[in-house]
Amino acid sequence: MADLTGFEFKRLRENAGLRDRAAGWFAGKWGIPPAEYEESIDQCILNGTGVPQWYVILDGEERIVAGAGVIENDFHDRKDLHPNLCALFVEENWRGQGMARYILRRVREDMAGMGIEKLVTDHTDFYENCGWSFLTMVRGDDGLMERMYEADTRCDAPPEE
Repeated sequence: MADLTGFEFKRLRENAGLRDRAAGWFAGKWGIPPAEYEESIDQCILNGTGVPQWYVILDGEERIVAGAGVIENDFHDRKDLHPNLCALFVEENWRGQGMARYILRRVREDMAGMGIEKLVTDHTDFYENCGWSFLTMVRGDDGLMERMYEADTRCDAPPEE
């Protein structure tokens, strides 16, 4: 497992005070307006469980260094494939240390605890290396075809780097 001494994994539903900072951080990484993240994080906080959900990792100075979300649909035409893991990002200087795999494991555990059995995502190599399985092709909102992957939330944690 990644050595995350000095880091804290936070579920935003339990940490509403991080809402604005997290929305700005995700927006800055993915080029989506902060208001989109704010709305989804607000739903997460209000609902408590279910989808959407948002997660961040803070360093010892309370800076967000990594994060991910779970939403119904991540900009593709297969609305029946849900929920989607989205916005996984690790700051460059923290990559290669198992932080993304740690987030994936914690998100899968959290979803399993809510009775959600599967997650999907449309990214490739990294998720393949983390044990996610190819599911199907989908058309993104940009019109391009993308590979869709799934992971069982109830299975063992993905292997560490």
